[in-house]
Amino acid sequence: MSADVTPPNRTTYREAMRQAIREALLRDPRVFLMGEDVGRYGGCYAVSKGLLEEFGPERIRDTPLSESAFVGAGIGAALGGMRPIVEIMTVNFSLLALDQIVNNAATILHMSGGQFNIPLVIRMTTGAGRQLAAQHSHSLEGWYAHIPGIKILTPATLEDARGMLWTALQDPDPVLIFEHGTLYNLEGELPADASAVAIDKAAVRRPGDDVSLITYGGTLGKALQAEELSAKGIDAEVVDLRTLRPLDTATILNSVTRTHRAVIVDEGWRSGSISAEISARIMEGAFYELDAPVERVCSAEVPMPYAKHMEEAALPHVHTIVETVSLMMGDRG
Repeated sequence: MSADVTPPNRTTYREAMRQAIREALLRDPRVFLMGEDVGRYGGCYAVSKGLLEEFGPERIRDTPLSESAFVGAGIGAALGGMRPIVEIMTVNFSLLALDQIVNNAATILHMSGGQFNIPLVIRMTTGAGRQLAAQHSHSLEGWYAHIPGIKILTPATLEDARGMLWTALQDPDPVLIFEHGTLYNLEGELPADASAVAIDKAAVRRPGDDVSLITYGGTLGKALQAEELSAKGIDAEVVDLRTLRPLDTATILNSVTRTHRAVIVDEGWRSGSISAEISARIMEGAFYELDAPVERVCSAEVPMPYAKHMEEAALPHVHTIVETVSLMMGDRG
């Protein structure tokens, strides 16, 4: 290895996110973290473990169990010139702060005639696959992507877990980061000098010629694991959306224009989902490039079951992706 190349570190998604928060705290005295159990407990998913001991209770703030209150406090702090990171334990609890997020954070810039920005970052865990039943298995990032005035990030890789936060903190407007719960233990190599990444561009994680698999967050790994497609002679391109608002429509359409087929993999429910929006944009922007109708692989339209075998049946999986693509391609196997 060349002496000027920084060797990668073996780490996890959880640790990459922790390092991103730590770096932000070190870099900017205006940054602080607040939320339920982020301090003494170290975070419900151990992302903030050790930060209270290093930075103290002024910058790692445990809050009362009131999402509306502490999200509102985060909005106020942002208005006052701070750079708050607000952690909501799981996405379902964000529903208790909808008024603050939708009616305040997303609208104050517009309602003030451009006078007041809200440089607020809200992190939350999303997704199913951990037997937490219907209460804690929602995938509501597509809902939030419907709302003008906020950005919606869905980091699915170690690089994005490490690099998206700092870019989000530099944004003058509210940014919501959705971290899929099954990714926290994801292991991989991350360059020691990993830095900020863009938050408005999709990424082609694997190039291909026959079909575009368009996905994000917790289902990116499933799309990449669909190796059986290669055995069937199908060369699948995998597009990681990374950001749901604003959607990088250009990358989506460029991919579909090359492959002429699209399958959207989305853990959200099918009806009114982000996959429906992506499908509509493909039809509007690349209809005459398609050799087959757009297909979608989504979760079953049910509250998420607790029983493991039923939860598995309700979620998108590698085999459902393979089956959908194979039927689209005329089952080359």
